[in-house]
Parts: sequence; C-alpha cells; structure tokens
Amino acid sequence: MIKYFSTVILLLVSFSIYAQEGTFSPYSFLGIGNDSFKGTAENRAMGGLSSASDSIHLNLQNPAAYGDLGYTALAASMTVNSLNTETNSQSESQTYTTFDYLSIGIPFNRFGVGVGLKPVTSVGYNIETRDAEFSNQFEGKGGLNSVYFSAGTELFNNFKIGGSVNYNFGTLDYQNIVSQAQVQYATREIIKNEIRGFTFDLGVMKDFKISKNTYLRASASYQPEAELDATINRRLASVQIFTNNNVVVIDENKLPENTSTLTIPSETTLGLGLGETRKWYIGADYVAKDASNFNDLDFNFNSDVSYNASQTFKLGGFFTPRYNDPVRFYNRLTYRAGIRFEETGLNYRGEDINEFGITFGVGIPAGRVFTNANIGVEYFTRGTKNNNLIEENYLSVFLSFSFNDKWFIKSKFN
Repeated sequence: MIKYFSTVILLLVSFSIYAQEGTFSPYSFLGIGNDSFKGTAENRAMGGLSSASDSIHLNLQNPAAYGDLGYTALAASMTVNSLNTETNSQSESQTYTTFDYLSIGIPFNRFGVGVGLKPVTSVGYNIETRDAEFSNQFEGKGGLNSVYFSAGTELFNNFKIGGSVNYNFGTLDYQNIVSQAQVQYATREIIKNEIRGFTFDLGVMKDFKISKNTYLRASASYQPEAELDATINRRLASVQIFTNNNVVVIDENKLPENTSTLTIPSETTLGLGLGETRKWYIGADYVAKDASNFNDLDFNFNSDVSYNASQTFKLGGFFTPRYNDPVRFYNRLTYRAGIRFEETGLNYRGEDINEFGITFGVGIPAGRVFTNANIGVEYFTRGTKNNNLIEENYLSVFLSFSFNDKWFIKSKFN
C-alpha cells in the first residue's frame, strides 16, 4: 500500500511541476482560455458521456459515480493533438502533446473517495496582424488546473450521491507588442495573471432495473457559480525589434498590482442511458452553462467579444462482446463511440464559435485483476472561416492506463 501511495504522490508532484502547452488555439486568446477537460479516456471515447460508470473505471464528471467503484483505480492519460487552422487565404498546422489527468479512486464498501489533478482551461497562441501603419504581435500561454477531492456513496438501492471540492490554480501569461511604421521603438506589454479559488460539484445517479441485467440510468450533476481571485501584474516597455526577432528593452515600467474577481458560471448536466451490466450501454447528456463574464480581463477583450449561455449535446456508448471470454481476446475488448455538439457561448465579430466532434475508442485488458489500457481517437472542429475568422480542425489520439486492485482487504485466519 505504501508503494502505491508513494507512486501517486510522485506522479502528482511531477504533473503539477510540468508546464505543458495545453493548446495552440487562437480562440484561447479570449477569456481564461479554452476548456481542457473532456472526461476520462473511457468517457471521452463516448463523446464525453458523464452518466457511464462501473466498478473499475473512474468517472471524473459526476462524483456520484464513486458509489459504483469496487476496486482501487489509479488512472492517468495523455493526448497527442494534431491541429490545422484555416482562414479563407491560408492554413497552418501544429502537433503537441498534453497530459490530461492523474487520478486515484478508493472504494470502502458502498462508499468511495477520489483525489487527483486535472486541467480546467488552457491558453496557447501566437497571433500576428499587420497593416500599412501598425504591426501587432500577441502571445499567450498557461491555463488553470484543478486539484480535487471527491466522495460518493450509494444511499440506498441503486441511488448514489456525491460531491467534489476543487481548488483551481494557474497562471496566464500574455505578451503584446505593437509597432508603428516610421517609429523607432515599439511598445511591449507583459501581463502575468495569477488565478486561485475553489469550485464545487454535486452529483446524483439512479438506476431503474428493467430486467435481470438491463437497467435505465438517470443522472445529474451541478456546479454552482463560484468566484476566483485574480492578481494581475503588468509591465510596459519601449523596445527595439531587430530583423531576427530579438527584442532589446529600452525602458520598462512596472504598473501597480491589480486584484480582481472572476465569476465562474454555474453548470448543469442531465444524463439518461440504457444498458446491460458488463455488456453494453448507450446514453445521452445535455449540458447547460450560464453566460460567462470575464470583462475584468480587459487586456484581451473588446467590443467584438461576448459570452452567452452555452449548451452541449452528447450521445455515446460502449459494447463488450464477452468480458470474461477465456479464449478469444478480442471478445474481452470494450468498443466505444460517441458524438457531441457544443454551442460554446462565445461570439466573436458577430459569429458564434461552436464545436462538433466524433470519437472512437477501445478498452484493452492488461495485467492482473481488471487493469486496462484505453486508446481513443477524436476528430472535432471549432470556429468558422466566416467574417475573416479561423476554423480549427483537430485530430487527437489519447491513451490512458487504469491500474486496478483490491487494497484494504481484511486478513482472515482459521
């Protein structure tokens, strides 16, 4: 047991120290970045479905699922992303890797707890605009992460409830350089925005037995509106830019530190699904989020940007031919698929920035007990080329490992 806990602590520390590029999306310029977390690899392969859970897989979207957990599960995931951005006149490609989450769940009879680290938002862009008089360079990186503690239990027959406490933290770094024709020096603004604060999640799940192995599941989760503290530091400088893009500071001033409060909007998720135990499941989710308001971050907002209420529709499921087939390995594989459509609520230059994605995945038994590997592929698009905007096309391959075992086993003697 000490060996497992030591491994978890080491991985958590390593993950928190690692500063990854979570995105290369121009749309992460707005607000506090793009949403990063899409669920565990298993749920993500089903379009991000939040209602699916069982005794060996973690479900980080609805804390009530900890009431299902029957084995200790240590899970981690990473994604290789290929991004192509297009306008009406040009296109660019990027490839980058992200670490998606690190989590552990431990069951205690009909009660389960979990702790872990996951991304919340990510910022990553490098945008340059030019006209006859001005040249503008915008760079940004960073994002928010969340350390969470969750607990869930089965209150009575097939009815589970749960909750999570999330501590959100992160730094958003921005650099803006403005050059003017026939002017020797350019102006550079560097902004460091440190964000801290708590959010909370509540969840319920209820199964209705239809036959011996078939059940209907209804689920719901809710994240109340919350406030995060932001500390903003700015530096303004006159700089000289050379042809090799080297920047020499001529004169720099640090502005007084500013503090602000960011309101994270409430979010409600409703799910409904039908399944057969250890065989198949198909379900649908509806996610509604109130309008965001990040106007206090006025350095990356203007009148072209507005946030409205958002909504997401998800449909997905899985199929396992025969989970305990002693001969045919392919029958023990779990096949997953899903689709999702998201109205992000972001409106830029009069255009709604929406997403559409499809996912596929396979769960592969690996090792002792119920340890398994999961691999999935997601293709999704974001944005539009209308009104001189950018369309993003992603092809992501994600991989996770879930190590499962019985931990707290009471010794017995004859």
